[in-house]
Amino acid sequence: MNLAPVIPVLVIDDVEASVLLARALVAGGLPAIEVTLRTTSAIDCIAAISADVEGAVVGAGTVLNPAQMELAINAGSKFLVSPGATQELIDASRRTNVPLLPGVATASEAMGLAEEGITAVKFFPANQAGGAGYLKALSSPLPHITFCPTGGINAQNASDYLSLPNVVCVGGSWVAPKDLIEKGDWAGITQLAKAASQLER
Repeated sequence: MNLAPVIPVLVIDDVEASVLLARALVAGGLPAIEVTLRTTSAIDCIAAISADVEGAVVGAGTVLNPAQMELAINAGSKFLVSPGATQELIDASRRTNVPLLPGVATASEAMGLAEEGITAVKFFPANQAGGAGYLKALSSPLPHITFCPTGGINAQNASDYLSLPNVVCVGGSWVAPKDLIEKGDWAGITQLAKAASQLER
C-alpha cells in the first residue's frame, strides 16, 4: 500500500498481454499490481508476472475463499485482496505469510476487523458506499484504521480520496483501460501510470 499512490486493478485473461501490461505499469512507477480472479487465466497471469516482470509486486484480487488464496499464493502472489471479509478468510490468511487486504463498506465492518488485529482495509465499493465524504467522516472516530478505496476511482476523483488522512492509496483500473490493452499501446499505459504515480497523498 505504501509503494505508490495507486494500485492498478486488472481484469485480464491474456497471459502474454498481462506480462507486457505489468511491465508498462512498473515502468510508469506503479509496482504493486492487483490481478483479479475474475477470469479463467488470472492465476496463470499472476504466475507469469511474478516470474517475468522485474520490479512488479503482484497480488490477487477478488479472493473469496481459502482455496483461491492457496492457488494465488502458489502462483506467486505477494498480497491478497478481497471485496469483503469472512472469518474463514481471516483464519486462512493467518496461516500464511502473505498479507490480506479485506474489504469493508461500513464503520462496523472496519471495527470488527480492527478487533481481529487488521487495521489496513479496502473500502469497497468506494463511490457507491459513500465516497470520499464518507471516509473523511470515519477518520475522526476510527483514526487507527487506514483505507485503500476501490470501486469507481478514476483520474478525476482519485485526489479526493488521497487527500484524506486515513487513505494510504487507491485502487483503480483507469491506468490500464481495455482499449489501450487491446491495441497493445503499452507506451500509453506507461504514461497513464506515470501520471497516477505522481498523485499526492
